[in-house]
Amino acid sequence: MNGAAIDDFTLDLGQGSEIGLSVALVLMMLGVALGLRTSHFAFFRTEPRVFFAGLLGQLLGLPLLTLALCFILGPLPSVALGMILIACCPGGNVSNLLVLLARGDVALSVSLTATSSICAAFITPVMIVFWSSLYPPTANLLTTLEFDSLSFLIHTSAILGLPLVVGMLIAHFAPRFADAIRRPVVALGGVALMVIIAVSVLRYLDEFLQIGVSLLGVVAMHNFLAFGLGNLVARAVGANKAKQRAITFEVGIQNSGLGIVILLTQLGGLGGAAAVVGLWGTWHLIAGLVLVMVFRLSNAGTTPN
Repeated sequence: MNGAAIDDFTLDLGQGSEIGLSVALVLMMLGVALGLRTSHFAFFRTEPRVFFAGLLGQLLGLPLLTLALCFILGPLPSVALGMILIACCPGGNVSNLLVLLARGDVALSVSLTATSSICAAFITPVMIVFWSSLYPPTANLLTTLEFDSLSFLIHTSAILGLPLVVGMLIAHFAPRFADAIRRPVVALGGVALMVIIAVSVLRYLDEFLQIGVSLLGVVAMHNFLAFGLGNLVARAVGANKAKQRAITFEVGIQNSGLGIVILLTQLGGLGGAAAVVGLWGTWHLIAGLVLVMVFRLSNAGTTPN
């Protein structure tokens, strides 16, 4: 599939599926909030330098890196939009599992995931608009699509923020109830998301295969540099090996499910962007498991301090 075809291709799942994706996103954010406890933010007080290094590496460093990569590679506008979108998403919960397998600092990983998830509700929409505006091809693309920034900010912030606030209130005032409903809420949201995505993949399988093959190298490079940035940031603040591993995974693993929902419900489902976000969701797991093996083989890990 040539460049023009990639940029012209869009995913149209219908209004019913878009509503379903919005509901799935609400459930995902509610599930995150129901599991939040004050202990998840202990590093803010005990080791602020390491904590903020990890957080800024993810919220500021990765988008900056992505913007630079877009200027260097000059990808198609929709592809660049997908790269920027994924860079603006919070860390995914799978990073906590990978950190555990890599013998990293799981407590720090959970703390950073929880914090970035909270930040996502309020700054991810702003970040997407801001960073996209700094790369002329994506800025022009959004103008061509008659993209309404204000409407996007209000709508996306509401979908992300309201369930987060509700979940945090429930977790604070009724922790037992929060614990009881968290898993069903997370499971329901996850299943709904997987079903809708699976249907869309089957519906557009030929297009995805054609686009995906041409973009795999870009996605792999982007993800490799993200892992590298996380490790470099951790080393810069003198973090021990366990914490280096935690920050490496937090910067390199992004919540691609959230990215897909935002893309399909708010950004018109552009084919190039959808391919990038979808490929990232698969590739970062493969790369993450390879990185786990590398860490496990290099001096058997380090016990967290």
